Amino acid sequence: MSDAASAAEALLKLYELRTDQTFRQARNWFTFEFHPQSVEDVLRTWLGPGHLSAPYRMVTSYWDMAATLVVQQAIPAVMFNESNTEHFAVFAKLRPFLAEVRSVTKYPGYLSNLERVVLMHPEAEQHIGIFERYLSRQKMLADEGKQRANLSS
Repeated sequence: MSDAASAAEALLKLYELRTDQTFRQARNWFTFEFHPQSVEDVLRTWLGPGHLSAPYRMVTSYWDMAATLVVQQAIPAVMFNESNTEHFAVFAKLRPFLAEVRSVTKYPGYLSNLERVVLMHPEAEQHIGIFERYLSRQKMLADEGKQRANLSS
């Protein structure tokens, strides 16, 4: 099997994992309901009781793991970035807090593979900006009470 075929197979497996119902719920929560305004919000969510922090940990660890496949060259960065965008949204949401989260937790490598893959994109800041605007809109809709009613359980 060629390297491209192996990478494509890995991408398809990553996509399959994203269709898991529990993971879909976690991704919905992360996108539409989790709107941190401070490092404390992130830490409280990430390090809180397991059943409360599970969706946060599921989303962030998934995307850092997926990015690791790129960093370790199992999937070419171009192929990964052409078939995914959600990692930009996850990074955009957490970027304002990452340096301090890493410092406070004494975990300097926290989400470092995710950050590395996002920033290696030639138009990284443009993509991050797109998702900052998208996430801002999702927060506005949530603040107006328009998100929860539209989420499927």
